[in-house]
Amino acid sequence: MNQKLSMDDLGRMNSEEFKRTPKHKIVLVLDNIRSLNNVGSVFRTADAFLIEAIYLCGVTGTPPKPEIEKTALGATQTVEWKYFKTTQDAINDLKTKQYYIASVEQAKDSVMLNNFQKPQKPLALVFGNEVYGVEQEIINQSDVVIEIPQYGTKHSLNVSVSIGIVLWELIR
Repeated sequence: MNQKLSMDDLGRMNSEEFKRTPKHKIVLVLDNIRSLNNVGSVFRTADAFLIEAIYLCGVTGTPPKPEIEKTALGATQTVEWKYFKTTQDAINDLKTKQYYIASVEQAKDSVMLNNFQKPQKPLALVFGNEVYGVEQEIINQSDVVIEIPQYGTKHSLNVSVSIGIVLWELIR
């Protein structure tokens, strides 16, 4: 019979071990995410997948805020993050560091996630606002647009869910 694991059984690393552990060369770029709960969920997911950093842009909230901490469960202390006044500023920073820029959005000529081949260079994944998605000017500067296949009547996913799906597909 399967026995649920206790916290001790899981053997989780502490914050200092996490910081020393090599990360996946992926930066998550949050393009004007309004919900602080979503931001917290992104931190928690980034911690779970050992992501290099999160770039918080525009109106996206930054730690410390109770609404972020509620869903981050301490991940704001482990995951590196940086704030940029605009998403364009974040993209400029990433391009100088030779990151491959991939916006996750529904767009003409997008590549379905299951067909996307992860590049050999560091990857920046841009996720957009809950209502408007990724800004068109950012899509125009992206090396690729990745789309998550969806089959139901709704044509969008919560941003934190989208991030979890994309990271799982790219890292597995």
